[in-house]
Amino acid sequence: MCDYDTQKDADAYLEEHPDMSRRDFTKLATGASMAMMLPAVANAQSISERDVEIRTPDGVADCHFAYPSNGSHAAVLVWPDILALRPAFREMGRRLAREGYAVLTVNPFYRDARSPVVPLGASFGQPEIRELVLPMARNLNAETHFTDARTFTAWLDEQDEVDTSKGIGTTGYCMGGPMVMRTVAAVPERFAAGGTFHGGGLATGNPDSPHLLIPETRAAMLHCVADNDDQSDPQAKVTLSEAYDAAGIYAEIEVYSGALHGWCAIDSQVYHQQQAERAWSRLLNLFATNLA
Repeated sequence: MCDYDTQKDADAYLEEHPDMSRRDFTKLATGASMAMMLPAVANAQSISERDVEIRTPDGVADCHFAYPSNGSHAAVLVWPDILALRPAFREMGRRLAREGYAVLTVNPFYRDARSPVVPLGASFGQPEIRELVLPMARNLNAETHFTDARTFTAWLDEQDEVDTSKGIGTTGYCMGGPMVMRTVAAVPERFAAGGTFHGGGLATGNPDSPHLLIPETRAAMLHCVADNDDQSDPQAKVTLSEAYDAAGIYAEIEVYSGALHGWCAIDSQVYHQQQAERAWSRLLNLFATNLA
């Protein structure tokens, strides 16, 4: 997940690509600009959206809910990265809704602040942003992940836009990776698929490592690994693969060459459109196969 080592890699990338200035990120971070960055969705469904507030045992979570305007559909729960719910993830949620899913994108830091937690164009590379978000991230743990997963799942199942006869999918970015793995373990009877993108801490030596939960899950999984994350911990993908094999659960695990930690978020300093689109296509395939 985001740390000082991954930021060093991002800084080196920016030095090699001086055209991607701080000013450029602010421009790209506007909703209209981000929508233009993404390829059009073939046969896109007309969508509706609304901001929602979901009461949890720890407070009220502010979230974004996007869904096809007609009918009920399989649900998807989205866990953003360390910069939390913001225009980029709203747009990514809309894009998934246009594919035919009812998408709830949450603010994981609702215990500390409403979204947007960071200003438009902010990046983890800014010391003041790290000072803001790192304490919020440290306030979360395995127990809060489980509590939130159960609460958000129950909320989704109460919505008319959600077809409860279909399994739910979940995606997570950066620190959202462990949240995905704990989500599919928290409500295994509802989650049929999950995807992590440059997720950190998925397989560690800690007693609460997410990979230890794999035998309790049923969801088919996709793990898209950043090149530099793999270089830092090449054993993690092996540990994951062995755990899924032992549990008899389908998992696609791939290191995305040349893609740095954070490459999938469309407002990221290191957004890599070609590899992000390839990861997106694998996610759509996973959902089409398992959420039907």
